[in-house]
Amino acid sequence: MKHIQYKTHGTCSQLIDVIADDNNIIQQVYFLGGCNGNLQGICQLVKGQKIEDVISKLDGIRCGTKGTSCPDQLCRALEEMK
Repeated sequence: MKHIQYKTHGTCSQLIDVIADDNNIIQQVYFLGGCNGNLQGICQLVKGQKIEDVISKLDGIRCGTKGTSCPDQLCRALEEMK
């Protein structure tokens, strides 16, 4: 199993906790802070997905005028995890 606690930058959420198995399949994601309903949805949608597939879909998403977003920060965490 792989595990990371990633401190976010430039978003309302402060931390992302991710667990993936040895085959790079996401088992669990938890966001601390941020838009609770939206982030719960993202967590459920990425569960069971390959790390690479999630990165290819969510990388570069922006939140308003910010240069990043919670989904984009999830990609940063997943890149560190690989």
